[in-house]
Amino acid sequence: MRLSAGRMVLAVLTLVLVTAIATHPRTAFEGALAGMDTWWNIVFPALLPFFIVSELVLGLGLAGFAGVLLEPVMRPVFRLPGNASFAIAIGYTSGYPVGASFTARLRRARLCSRAEAEHLLTFVNNASPLFILAAVAVGMFNNPALGPFLLLVHYLSNLTLGILFCTYRHHERGQPAPTTDLWKRALQQFMTEDNRHPGHILGDAVKSAVGKLLVIGGFIILFAVIVNLLASFGLLQILAAFLTWVLQPLGIMPDLGLPLATGIFEMTLGMRMVSESRAPLIQQLIAVQLILAWSGLSIQAQVAAFVAGTDIRLAPYFLGRLTQAILAAALTVVLFPAFEGFLVTPATSVPAPVPSWASILQAAGLLALASTLGLLSLAMFLSLVRRLFHVF
Repeated sequence: MRLSAGRMVLAVLTLVLVTAIATHPRTAFEGALAGMDTWWNIVFPALLPFFIVSELVLGLGLAGFAGVLLEPVMRPVFRLPGNASFAIAIGYTSGYPVGASFTARLRRARLCSRAEAEHLLTFVNNASPLFILAAVAVGMFNNPALGPFLLLVHYLSNLTLGILFCTYRHHERGQPAPTTDLWKRALQQFMTEDNRHPGHILGDAVKSAVGKLLVIGGFIILFAVIVNLLASFGLLQILAAFLTWVLQPLGIMPDLGLPLATGIFEMTLGMRMVSESRAPLIQQLIAVQLILAWSGLSIQAQVAAFVAGTDIRLAPYFLGRLTQAILAAALTVVLFPAFEGFLVTPATSVPAPVPSWASILQAAGLLALASTLGLLSLAMFLSLVRRLFHVF
């Protein structure tokens, strides 16, 4: 009955959307063009290397190899298997929604339990460092000094969330692996992970990466159309008025109502509107952190699409988005006075150059390779330290 009701709601919303597009074709077309431009020029080159690397990491057995070596570290800190370390590394360096995709792959491969996958999903879906440092701080605010502060609050709140969820369904988690003969078990895991030819693994990785990016592109274009239509019908303004009524007692200026309402659906548009508002800097930073933590319905729909077909429940993920929003806002209020002298600087008068498609792809590729090699090196180093000095 619940499934039928959900389909009925989706059918009604689809009819409403089709009617809106038919009555406002120009508005829908402009939204689709904006979404297509964002996907092809920014999202595609930024995420392609990470999707390929994440597939190769699993296909070649590197996740199992590093997972065995990092098991003694991941269990005490996050109560997660060592395999989850790659999801954290890739999620924190790539940006939405690669972490969710890798988590779903771990669950399909039975490398983690359902409770562990749900816990992992709550805090591996982040904004990438490149997006915060370049697109938000420089591109939107023309103030590079904001980048490290935004990155610190966003990642600190997310790591805190990951630790808070350590007790989530603890009785449904897998048992810790033995910590003896780590190197022997790691090599066995690496050698027996996948019997496919390396060329076949690489080909499948590229096909899977492009397919996932097409799904992401469809969601970006769809929600860009929806946001444009909502604005043209005045519905965004109604939502903005409601948010203003809710947040005004907390001292949030009415100027941030519409940006936050837009950020509920699509975070990039919402944050750009925040940067153009007349609100004080601390309120702008709080609004940006709220939008980054919530990540927008567009990103959440992408996450739902990637975990479809697994038994991962999305309720913990949505709870995590709300919890991180509260944590990020609180951390911004607490940390802002200590960093205010560094953040309140004159905006750069010369606009930052727009990075090319090739430069974004190159930077993302280097970061994807660096995160993978860095995690493998860390796993081997920690295992050697433990073996020699019994630190862990």
